[in-house]
Amino acid sequence: MPAMPIIDGEDTLEDRIHYRAALTLLLLASTLAVMAGSAIVPVVELMRSDLGIDATAAGLILTMHGLVIAITSPLVGWMIDRWGVRGPMAAGLLLYGLAGGAGVFVSNYSVLIFSRAIFGIGAAFIFAGTTVAMLSLYRGAIRDRVMGWRTTATSLGGVLFPIMGGGLATAFSWHATFGLYTVGIPLGLTALVVIPGSGNEPSPDHYKESVLSLLRPALIAVYFLVLIQAVMLYALAIFLPLRLSELGLTTPVLVSIYMAIMAAVSSLVGVVFGRLGKRFSYLTLLRLTALTWVLAFLTLGTSSDFIVLAAASAVLGIGNALAFSTTSVLIDDYVSESLLGRAMAMFSTCMFLGQFVSPLLLGPLMEATSITTGYLVLSGCATLILGVLFVLRNEANTAPRTDAG
Repeated sequence: MPAMPIIDGEDTLEDRIHYRAALTLLLLASTLAVMAGSAIVPVVELMRSDLGIDATAAGLILTMHGLVIAITSPLVGWMIDRWGVRGPMAAGLLLYGLAGGAGVFVSNYSVLIFSRAIFGIGAAFIFAGTTVAMLSLYRGAIRDRVMGWRTTATSLGGVLFPIMGGGLATAFSWHATFGLYTVGIPLGLTALVVIPGSGNEPSPDHYKESVLSLLRPALIAVYFLVLIQAVMLYALAIFLPLRLSELGLTTPVLVSIYMAIMAAVSSLVGVVFGRLGKRFSYLTLLRLTALTWVLAFLTLGTSSDFIVLAAASAVLGIGNALAFSTTSVLIDDYVSESLLGRAMAMFSTCMFLGQFVSPLLLGPLMEATSITTGYLVLSGCATLILGVLFVLRNEANTAPRTDAG
């Protein structure tokens, strides 16, 4: 990607003030990826009834954008590497706002699904663009703090947006919930002003580095962990409400508390991630992530106590925050800047592909056995991952970037 100005924690006060507006925008834009699905979760049943569709079709409204992100992210990453972050991300924000907001007016299912697919393209630019911009603009010690703040912002969005979406639907209709997405329009216009340009046009040799370098074993391992993280997260989001229903807890507001607990804990971990990155190696943080998966799903698979299940949600929140932040900075450390857009696009593909396939992988297993058995299987898989991570050598906190400033 064309070189961007950076701030590394040792810059002047003037430099920090200059980047404050950019950081604020990037943190706000980072929440839009989680808003893409979470905002309309409370109105899925209302849409199903009003549009006269079955549950599967209604669920596709919720998941279509994720599949599109997974498919289009490689092209998005190439565009970011070729032209820089500002233009593609601003265009993505505008597309997000326009296509997402179309649901305010659309009452035809086919048109709504089409708008959600276009909306997913915009979300792909936002997810990859915000991450690349943060990693390019903020270097040194401040980088880990910024990535932790991103985790905090997205986690808080996971709490607030369903509440806002449900509130709009209650006050008006399910169409009003889609109005939340129009925030992408002013953010897109603002991005054109506050995100620094790409600087001088790079030489032709800048693009000659092979994308095959992204297939190095270390990077493949990180991408695998990103996919697993998404599967683990949605295993809780999709199947815990069903498990709670089996135990007699069906009140929506009480069920939502469990997801809110996970998101709140993730937010807290994100705030302190910069300090954790200084004190512990990233390999140690990944080991801790896998340990939280083992303990959380072991608890979910063996306990019927509501308080204990809430504690398991909190533990999974710790793992989610650690995985999200640690894998992001590891990718940044393992690739050169000319490939950073495509590398983070692969991150997007793995993340949203994991979300999409989670119910497809776990649903049949849990239907054939039980939800608790499925959770125990996940705990066993996490144990294998933890074992592999303990076998790996901890030679350094990260691999050195080839072109780090």
